[in-house]
Parts: sequence; structure tokens; C-alpha cells
Amino acid sequence: MGNWFVIIEIVILAMIAAFLGMRLYSVLGRRAEHEEEIIPTNRFDMLDEQDRKKVPPPPAPELIVEDRTMPGFPPAIERGLREISTADRNFELLGFLEGAKGAYEVVLEAYWEGDKDELKELCDDDVYQSFAAAIDDREASGITLDNKLIRIEDTTVHSAELDGKIARIAVRFVSDIASVTRDKDGNVIAGSLDDAVESRDVWTFSRDIRSADPNWLLDETDEG
Repeated sequence: MGNWFVIIEIVILAMIAAFLGMRLYSVLGRRAEHEEEIIPTNRFDMLDEQDRKKVPPPPAPELIVEDRTMPGFPPAIERGLREISTADRNFELLGFLEGAKGAYEVVLEAYWEGDKDELKELCDDDVYQSFAAAIDDREASGITLDNKLIRIEDTTVHSAELDGKIARIAVRFVSDIASVTRDKDGNVIAGSLDDAVESRDVWTFSRDIRSADPNWLLDETDEG
């Protein structure tokens, strides 16, 4: 009789364990199903089609505008340089000034030597005609120049503007030049190669920004 009680007790415990197992599986199964659902990643996922039409789209990312300012110059010069650099995205001020220094040296030497072909390549028509006329007068008098550019002390922007599609930048050059003028017989009539004289010149360079040619032409010369 005692054995029957033991058997009945085991059966009852087994039934209780089975019942609890089924309840646990039911709870965990429903929880797993909920966890597998796609969780909305933004507020639009939680709206139906009609509601989405009422919600404005997220703002577009702010565009980064390149700073084309030219700090360190007076306002008028800065404005002119900014207009030029905006119209011509290939314009770079330091590169331009280096090119202007090179042109200053080449034009001076070409003028002193009477090289009209070189001047014609580097100057616009008006400046070229002025140089050519001075060379012709000098040659007619038998005068020659034995000048030498010792150094360029300073190169600064004097003015800058964009006139339609024509960019113009005036550059002030401070340089030391040794000058000697000789007559037709080669005698020194003025100057000395031993004494360099400070020269201040303002040269204006121009360029059509629509042109594929990146070179600037000497547009005007003046004392500075």
C-alpha cells in the first residue's frame, strides 16, 4: 500500500512539473516573438502613411562654404581680391605675387636690353608701345643702358578690382637698381654700378578670367 502512495506522489509531481514547463514556454515564447519585431529607428517608422505626409522632412545638412576672404588688407583691396578669387577659382594670391615678381624682373631686363619681342609677350598693347617708343628713341641717340636689378625688397598689393570679366591687380615693388647710362662710344654719362638706388614702382597686371591662358599681362606702369 505504501508503494502506491509513492507512485501516486511521483505522478502528481511529474504533472506539476509538466504544467509549469508549459507555462514557462508560453511566456518565453511570447516574449521572444515581441523581441523579434522591428524596433522603429526614427519617428517616421511609427507613423502610418497619412501621418507621414503631415510631418516635415528633416532639414538638409548645412553646406560648408569655402572662405575666400583675404585678411590683412584694407577693405577695398580685400573686396577686390575676394571678387577675383570667387570668379576665378584657380586664383591664388601667393602664386600671383611670385609670378608678378618674376615678370617685373624680366620686363626690366628686356627694356634695358631693348628686347621688344620679350616685351610684346608680357605687356598689353599700350604698355608695349610705350616701351618700344622709348627703346627706339634710345637707339636713335646711340644711348645704351647698363642696368642691374640688385634685389626686390618688397612686393605688396596696391589695389585690386574685377571689372566685368577683367581682373586687375596693382603691385608695388620696392627694389634696389644699379643704373648706368652710356653714350654711343660706351662712355658712362650717368649712374654707377657701385651705387644701387631704391626704386618704387606700381605695376598693374590684368587678365581675362574667361581665358584659358593663366598668364597675366602688364597693363600699366607708374612710379610708387
